[in-house]
Amino acid sequence: MDQAVNAANLGAAAAGGLSLWSLFLQAAIVVKLVMIGLVVSSVIVWAIIFDKIVTIRRVNRQASDFEERFWAGGSLEDLYESDGAKPIHPMAAVFGAAMGEWRRSSRIAGIDLVHGGVQDRVNRAMSITITREMDRLNRWLIFVATIGPVAPFIGLFGTVWGIMHAFGSIAAMHNTNLSVVAPGISEALFATAIGLVTAIPAVIAYNVIGNSLGVFEDRLDAFGTEFAAILSRQSEERG
Repeated sequence: MDQAVNAANLGAAAAGGLSLWSLFLQAAIVVKLVMIGLVVSSVIVWAIIFDKIVTIRRVNRQASDFEERFWAGGSLEDLYESDGAKPIHPMAAVFGAAMGEWRRSSRIAGIDLVHGGVQDRVNRAMSITITREMDRLNRWLIFVATIGPVAPFIGLFGTVWGIMHAFGSIAAMHNTNLSVVAPGISEALFATAIGLVTAIPAVIAYNVIGNSLGVFEDRLDAFGTEFAAILSRQSEERG
């Protein structure tokens, strides 16, 4: 009976000593710094993920609303004044850049809208605007792309350092009992676990968000191509 009670007490003590918080507190200073760095990186990654999800949904919704007004058959001049002159979302910015360049060119006295290089300038304006808007949407995504592959190795570094520290403690105690070895090894492996928990969502999010942004960029390119054709047709009608 006494042996059963002692075994139960030892088991409870071991469970308490191997809690996540205890593993952190008992870890070497280098391993603690690795863990803190990984946790901070994970928080930043999740903040970026939520921001990108919200942003992608918003710009797609704004683009859909804008396309409805664009294809409703209203005046392009009125649409430019209401949305293109001071754009608040990427598609309106693409429309505003093209429409603004076309309006400025059409006001030049004696300009040939068909053969005067107007279409090239309009296409260039839209291309530059799409690039600028996508750069803005991709901002901070490079951090997620970096943390994904790097975090496991940072965690592994903490693990290696922790194991070295644990072996040093074992050598100093001259004791290879599992109760002596387990805490040090557990602290070291905890760093790798944090690295994986940080890296896995980062890799998944980067692929999903990157694909969504690629689809949105294709949407902007398609709109730009269609709008360029409309402006080309209007130029020929004026010419």
